[in-house]
Amino acid sequence: MRVVRPIVSRSRIAAFSILSALFAASPALAEQAVRQFDARTGTWTVKRIDTRKLSGRLSASPIPAQTVAYAGEFKRGTIIVDTGKRRLLYINGDGTARQYAIGVGREGFAWKGKQKISRKAEWPSWTPPAEMVSREARKGRILPATMEGGPENPLGARALYLGDTLYRIHGTNEPWTLGKAVSSGCIRMANDDVVELFDRVSVGSLVVVR
Repeated sequence: MRVVRPIVSRSRIAAFSILSALFAASPALAEQAVRQFDARTGTWTVKRIDTRKLSGRLSASPIPAQTVAYAGEFKRGTIIVDTGKRRLLYINGDGTARQYAIGVGREGFAWKGKQKISRKAEWPSWTPPAEMVSREARKGRILPATMEGGPENPLGARALYLGDTLYRIHGTNEPWTLGKAVSSGCIRMANDDVVELFDRVSVGSLVVVR
């Protein structure tokens, strides 16, 4: 594919510097009201997130998103996850696609197939599956039964749930893991990138993992 020059550049870095300075100077700007889905009650709540913890390097991808040429078979709105190249494409429908760096499943946890987005969540809570709880317990790590959404949550700022599987496309508070095979099967994105993707896609959108 022919790669077009990245849209994200020095201006984005400058914006982060300005925002960080504003957050440090004003407590009001340091917090943001966000919607959060409570998995225990099945309802949405509103809470305040400390955005100072998400500014700069914790939100931005070390590999900036960019627009690339696309002449494949899939239609506008389709998400293609290339696990080999560790990139995610959102098809724009005009001969281009938006490309993001991702983290994918490590050895033994990789998968391929087609799913549809079954749910979208802002600042999702995290309920580790039983297999993960048992696996981590054998390593001496005790996982929480449920962890509320927020800057410390491993699902990050947004989550796109894939069919009725346990897999998601979600944000991360560890952007340095992007471009690597590190997850238990979920697709990781930088918080800035997953917010952008979240706003573009709809429930029912096709996701192709290959």
